[in-house]
Amino acid sequence: MSASRRFVACLAATVILLASEPVLAQAKAKQKGETKPPPDMANVSYGPHERNVMDVWKAKSDQPTPLLVFIHGGGFHAGSKEALQPYLLHGCLASGISVVAINYRLSPEVKFPAHYMDCARAIQFARSKAKDWNLDPKRVAASGGSAGAGTSLWLGFHDDMADPKNVDPVLRESTRLSCMVVFGAQSSYDPRVIKKLVGGRAHEHEALPGFYGLTSEDYETEKAYKLYEAASAINYLTRDDPPVYAYYNEARQLPANPKAGQGIHSINFGTYLKEKMDELGIECIVRHEDEQPDLAKETIGFLKKHLGLAN
Repeated sequence: MSASRRFVACLAATVILLASEPVLAQAKAKQKGETKPPPDMANVSYGPHERNVMDVWKAKSDQPTPLLVFIHGGGFHAGSKEALQPYLLHGCLASGISVVAINYRLSPEVKFPAHYMDCARAIQFARSKAKDWNLDPKRVAASGGSAGAGTSLWLGFHDDMADPKNVDPVLRESTRLSCMVVFGAQSSYDPRVIKKLVGGRAHEHEALPGFYGLTSEDYETEKAYKLYEAASAINYLTRDDPPVYAYYNEARQLPANPKAGQGIHSINFGTYLKEKMDELGIECIVRHEDEQPDLAKETIGFLKKHLGLAN
């Protein structure tokens, strides 16, 4: 097989793997008969692009409520805000946590960091609506699966991107988070790191040219290395960053002959993150499906704890 055909095959396999986690979670929810209530406000525009929209559910409260921002997965090239899991939405609303689920621009129309910056703007926009929507702008969390999980971590660990002097009042708002609850999260999008963490062919996820804006000839260049490092959440981790709950359901062990990209939702990303966060004294809970955790109880409990709500 030629190098170009191998590249295309890797891309196709990796896209499927990156997109699978949130889709499976939603399918499981539907099998259980779980449904979501309609949002209080649908397709609220937070930016100029047609995909810069969010659905808003406001928790009933006399006091300003914390907020969870849900970021969908889909390998940065697919997916939508409808992937929000019903149990997560119901649990938040019952606990007094308002929720927004967002769309953002996708590859190949845009490349890194545009996906991340859309999500940052969505957080800032929600904060700008704090008074109108009865939100507490100091208590904001993020959640998502796969690409949405990696984005949540990147935003959570990144320095505040608020620009107090910006002519756009939305961009004057903070991007900082109180905590993150993530599913199938990649703590690094650097293929060199992924090769060490997961092994096999998981590192071939760099075949997503739309995310990095690279051709196959660019992968082993200084230009590419800088992008890999800039896109990886763990490279921004510092002692003042928020806590994380990370859940994984991909098999712990790769098969003898893994496919390109297989392992991209490996728990090894979570254990690597926990090692780094433990060193800094930041709470990081990493769980796997084979431990049979009560996912609803643990995730909602984690959010309540770090958003200042009594358990």
